[in-house]
This record gives sequence, structure tokens and C-alpha cells, in this order.
Amino acid sequence: MDEIRTLSIEAPGEITFVEEKTSSLEDGAFRVETVYSGISAGTELTYVKGTNPYLNATWDPVLGLFIEGVPSIGYPVRGIGYMQVGMVTETRTRAVREGSLLAMAYGHRTGYVADPLKDRFVELPDDLDPLLGIYVAHMGPICANGLLHAAADLYGPAFHSLGDGVRGRRVAITGAGVVGLLTACFALRHGAAEVVVVDETPERLRVAEALGAMTVSEDPAVTLKERWRHGPGDRGADVVFQCRGQARYLALALKLLRPQGTVIDLAFYPQGADEVRLGEEFHHNGLSIRCAQIGRVPRGLAHAWDRERLSHETVELLRNRTGLREHAVTDVVGFDQAPQLLADLAQGRRHAIQAVLSQDVED
Repeated sequence: MDEIRTLSIEAPGEITFVEEKTSSLEDGAFRVETVYSGISAGTELTYVKGTNPYLNATWDPVLGLFIEGVPSIGYPVRGIGYMQVGMVTETRTRAVREGSLLAMAYGHRTGYVADPLKDRFVELPDDLDPLLGIYVAHMGPICANGLLHAAADLYGPAFHSLGDGVRGRRVAITGAGVVGLLTACFALRHGAAEVVVVDETPERLRVAEALGAMTVSEDPAVTLKERWRHGPGDRGADVVFQCRGQARYLALALKLLRPQGTVIDLAFYPQGADEVRLGEEFHHNGLSIRCAQIGRVPRGLAHAWDRERLSHETVELLRNRTGLREHAVTDVVGFDQAPQLLADLAQGRRHAIQAVLSQDVED
């Protein structure tokens, strides 16, 4: 591969590919050719739309604050994307073998030169559908981390397994995008008594049902609180995983909870959350909201539950949920179609649950 094509967002709504010359391979490095590259229609579209907070403020990692000033990221934005599967085509390190398939997170590129001391990679087992490998490096661990936070919320650091926060419990999931669907699959695999997915899109609800979850569409708060009774004045979900980056879904998640329950929040709200009414159910039912983004596992658990372990849990899930490819992967297109696809998704002209770029698909 003499040149690598990299997806570039030149400005809001302007998407193209740029070509970069590949360098010779140095000792200790390896080269991959991209086989599949999954699109995150949430995070990535914030760069296409210009709504990502990094584009409008400075992130101070020491203070943990966004501060007005020079944006942390400016256009062109290149290398977005964190769901890649690459085949090793050349290696000068013993860390990987030529011909192996790796799950990585190096952005929408046709290839990549990696340093095993800096770049994270997970070798995919032979019995795993390589397309589902897009979830192993980052997206699957995001969802597994949600279950980790649910377990820590219930038991503190003394829990024993990933499923301790859902096993035998009534679980609601708001949002049936990729994060919601994978989280539902994790909850089902780890023994939740019931898993109900709530979304306003009928097509997404059908996918959730095909993967084994139950669904509710009409008046979900009343329906679930009538269905799930724990005792006098104690109705609703034991735990809710909020998986869609819209304020009304967080507001709905709070309505679904039983008193003193917790929303495990996996969503990203670039437009804010003005519709969340903290003076209503949140206040009167003594609820909690716990952010479970992948940058942090629950406090005190980083050594036992690192990203490698969460990737392993993802592989085990994917081995047992083959229906994900059939039902959740809605679009597989060639790399040349990526700019138009992202533009269409951002403008609402096209809808996809999981879109994947593939070099095996002719443009």
C-alpha cells in the first residue's frame, strides 16, 4: 500500500478523503490494512455538524473543565472513528503476526502504521465474525463499562462479576442505537430478569426484539411502573441504562426508575440537556445519575477491570450473539461512499443503526 486514504472533515458538512504517503516500517512497528471500519453515528457526527464541545472551547485536563478560549480541536478534523479491524500486512515486531486480524481504534483510514508500545490492539480469535470485531477495541468496552458501573453502584468495589448489577434485576434501556443494543445483549447474557428497550423508532425496536429484548413504545413510564412492582410506592426499573444522546431520553430514563434507583448514563449530550427536569422525578424519588464513559471505570477498579478485560468480555458476548450482524449492521459500504454517507446521516437523509466501511465492497 503506497498511500493511505484518511477521512477528513474540512469544515462542518464538508467531508472528503486525503491521501498520505506511507513511510517505511521501522523496527518495532507493524502495518495494517483496514478490513472494516465502523461508524459511530453519535460522536462522529458532532464533528460533521460542528457541535462537539472540543470545537468550541478549550479542555483543561488538569482542572477537568471546558474553558472559553482557543478550541482544543480545529478543522480539518482527521482520524475520527474508533471501530477498526485491520489485517497485519507487514510486521517488524514479535507483538503481532503477519496475517492476523486486529481490533484497533485508529480512525477511518485505509491503513495504519502502528507502534505496539503506543497503540492498543486486540487480536481477534478465529471463531469470531471479523466484521463484529469492530466492537472489540472500544465500543464493546464502553457498554461493558456501563454494566461495571451498575455493579459498583449496587455493591461498591466488592462485586465479583460484570453481571452483578443486572443479574435477577429488571433492566430498562433508553435508546436502541448501537450502545443500547449492545448493552441490552450484555444484560441478557448476564442474567437480567427482564430487559426492556425503549425507543421512538419502530425499526430499532424490531432489532431489539430480534436480539432477545422486550420493547415498550406507548407511554413507557406508566407501562413499566404498572408492570414492575417491588412494594407499596415502589415501582419501576431496578436500573436504567441511558444510551441515546438526547435530553428527552435522559428525562424518560428518570421516569422509568423505582425510588432511589440509578440511571447509568452512557450518552453524550452535545446540545445540552434542557429537557431534564430535576425538580420532578429526580427530586421526588431520590434518584441518581451515574456517568459511565469509557475513560473511567468505577473508582478503585482500574487494575482489576482494565480495557483489556472489557475487550475480553466483549469477545465472549459477540461469540454468543451472532444475530448482531444480521439485525444491527444495517449498512456496509465502500470507503469512497463514506463522505456522502456521513453527510446524509448528519442531515437526516439516511438512517442507519450500524454503518460499516469495507474495502471489500465496490464503490
